[in-house]
Amino acid sequence: MHPTVRQDIRGPLPEGLGRAIRGTAADIAALVGAVPDTTIAVPGSTWTFGEAAAHLAMANELMADLAAGRERPYGDGTPGSLAAANEKSLAVFGERRAEPLAAMITEQAEAFLDAVTAADGSCDDGTPLVTPLGPLDRPQLASYLLTHMLGHGYDLARALGRPHMIDRDRVGLCMPFMLSVMPRVADAAATAGPTARYTVRLRGGTAFGVALAEGAVTVTPGPLDRADCTILIEPVTFLLIALGRCNPWGAIARGRILTWGRKPWLAPRFPNLFTAP
Repeated sequence: MHPTVRQDIRGPLPEGLGRAIRGTAADIAALVGAVPDTTIAVPGSTWTFGEAAAHLAMANELMADLAAGRERPYGDGTPGSLAAANEKSLAVFGERRAEPLAAMITEQAEAFLDAVTAADGSCDDGTPLVTPLGPLDRPQLASYLLTHMLGHGYDLARALGRPHMIDRDRVGLCMPFMLSVMPRVADAAATAGPTARYTVRLRGGTAFGVALAEGAVTVTPGPLDRADCTILIEPVTFLLIALGRCNPWGAIARGRILTWGRKPWLAPRFPNLFTAP
């Protein structure tokens, strides 16, 4: 079930999403602004801390432009094209100093919220926006922005050995984007197998269904009737696995994932059905 939609602090966003965007940007800026050396490595990445922070700053600016209705081509939605676009943008944008990047991350998050507010008061006809991961409306784009910041914010926190900023509430606000994009990031080879019906439940939160049939992937809010496999997963773990930051087997060993149903052996297949955006 999607979060209840009503007016937030800024614009027509699901309740709490504007606050989560602003809070996450501030959390990341606090990490970035206090770093004396941005050349340190980011675990699991080829980027330095400064490059990851620069990517976040530029991505927030991109999202703000998209929310304002400006066209910003950025790859074709495939992982390879997005990686190439990231490297191209980093080569052009040379800022790697901590304080300017921290300021840009928060300023562009605010610019995004301002753009959403302006669109809400304009004659916007509701036409989906063209984004790096396909057409999205502004609430979905806001959920995308939050998801993107949380993923890279997690990386920056790990680089410093500091606590990350992902929590259950913020994961819940990522779900509109996650559900909309899952069919687009499905791995064609992995989903070409037998028909399967999954219900995924976030512990203490929402549930959704994923049905595979003849290579097609259908994602629906709410649990599926007659699911072959039900997966119960701790919310933060779900997001980290979805973003390629966590090993599913380690999460299973720590009791953060439970499965049941007529075909519980389908559970290990589930994370491999999708490529992290």
